[in-house]
Amino acid sequence: MALTILVTGATAGFGAAMARRFVGDGHRVIAAARRVDRLEALRKELGAAVLALTLDVTDADAVSALPGSLPADWRDVDVLVNNAGLARGLDPAHKASMADWDHMVAVNVSGMMHMTHALLPGMVARNRGHVINISSTAAIYPYPGGHVYGASKAFVTQFSLNLRADLVGTGVRVTDLEPGLVGGTEFSVNRFGGDAERAGKVYAGTVPLTADDIAEAAAWVVGLPAHMNINRMEIMPTCQAPGPLAIKRA
Repeated sequence: MALTILVTGATAGFGAAMARRFVGDGHRVIAAARRVDRLEALRKELGAAVLALTLDVTDADAVSALPGSLPADWRDVDVLVNNAGLARGLDPAHKASMADWDHMVAVNVSGMMHMTHALLPGMVARNRGHVINISSTAAIYPYPGGHVYGASKAFVTQFSLNLRADLVGTGVRVTDLEPGLVGGTEFSVNRFGGDAERAGKVYAGTVPLTADDIAEAAAWVVGLPAHMNINRMEIMPTCQAPGPLAIKRA
């Protein structure tokens, strides 16, 4: 069955890969993002199966108005992918920028809540739907400099599990995807303020996951029978694994 899928952060990284994969699988995609030029390029690439939507998930009023502002034949959103998210900086907490902290919380936490709050009532009323939240292995495994980014993703994971508890008995599913090391996206470049050289060092000597790998996971979850719910999916490349606790020796 063809679905109507809304993907936030749809013009780069996971979001663009998921838009392409979902359209390739025969679905329609509402591609939501801030960058108009990239949205238009994606719409031209993928054709009539894409509705380009200029949207900043941190704009609570715009998100609240979203369900009623969509074209009538696009309003029954079957799947919401809360993909918009970012990391800023890798300094230790006592040296970190407060503006960076606020930005991560605004997008990763508040933006996800705004979108979910806007679209979930319609799904419950129709007794069908699926919310996919993009978290991270940083939600579970701490690392130096991860502080607010990891905490924001821990919120995503816990919010997802609590949504599932609220939705028992409805036809609405909730899935939390937790990728580990993923290369080939703008994530680390953005984290380091556009420093591509520093970003590249994160992936040196590794074979990381790709955005297409995460799109593959999302496509699999969406395509499962309606009675199946994948609560959490933690995904790492084979070159990555949880590490030992840090110990400072005298």
